[in-house]
Amino acid sequence: MTTDKNKFPPGFDEVKIQSIIEHYENQTEEEAVAEDETIMTNEQQTMMQIPNNLVPIIRELIAQNKP
Repeated sequence: MTTDKNKFPPGFDEVKIQSIIEHYENQTEEEAVAEDETIMTNEQQTMMQIPNNLVPIIRELIAQNKP
């Protein structure tokens, strides 16, 4: 019998994932809007729309360039 284990990104485990899920499930609409607005004004990051077919390539580039 094969056991299918969850694979988490580095630094993440089931407890951290559950914490993130609870954060977003319990967030009010006002809190969600405020969080979105904060993200959009972050001068250290850029938000952009990209075609879905390019997502894997961009994820790979990001992974290669992490400090």
